[in-house]
Amino acid sequence: MSVGDRVVTTWDDAFWRSGGDFELDGQRYQVRGNAWGTRYTLLDGAGGAVASADRVGRKRWTVEAAGQTYQFQRASLFGTEQELHAGGRRVGSVKRISFWRGDVAADLPGLPLPVQVFVVGVVITMWNQQAAAAS
Repeated sequence: MSVGDRVVTTWDDAFWRSGGDFELDGQRYQVRGNAWGTRYTLLDGAGGAVASADRVGRKRWTVEAAGQTYQFQRASLFGTEQELHAGGRRVGSVKRISFWRGDVAADLPGLPLPVQVFVVGVVITMWNQQAAAAS
C-alpha cells in the first residue's frame, strides 16, 4: 500500500479471511475477524485494540477508533465503492480503480494511517467474500 509515491506497508491477503498482520512505521499490527466476516478488530503489537469494524458487508457499517465512530455505506445498490460519511455527507471513499489488476484507491481523511490500512483491508476482504459467494 502506498501513500503518494511512498510504500507504507505490504498487504498480504493470503491469511486475511480469519486474520492477518502488517507492519507500519516499525509497528506490528494484527487483524482478527469473526467466523462470519462481519466484524474485524485491529490490534497493536501489545494486543491492545486500535480499531474495530462492525456490520461489514451490510449497506451501512461502522469503524470505531480512538473514541470516534466512522460511518461507511455502499455508494450504490450494485456498486462496490464504499463511502465514508460524516455529518450526513460523503467525505471519503474506498473504490476499486482497476478490476483486472485489483488496484484500490482510498481517500479517508481524518483517519489515522493504521486505521486507513485496516479499512482498506476490511473492504478488500468484503469484496473477496462477495465474489466467492457469487461464484
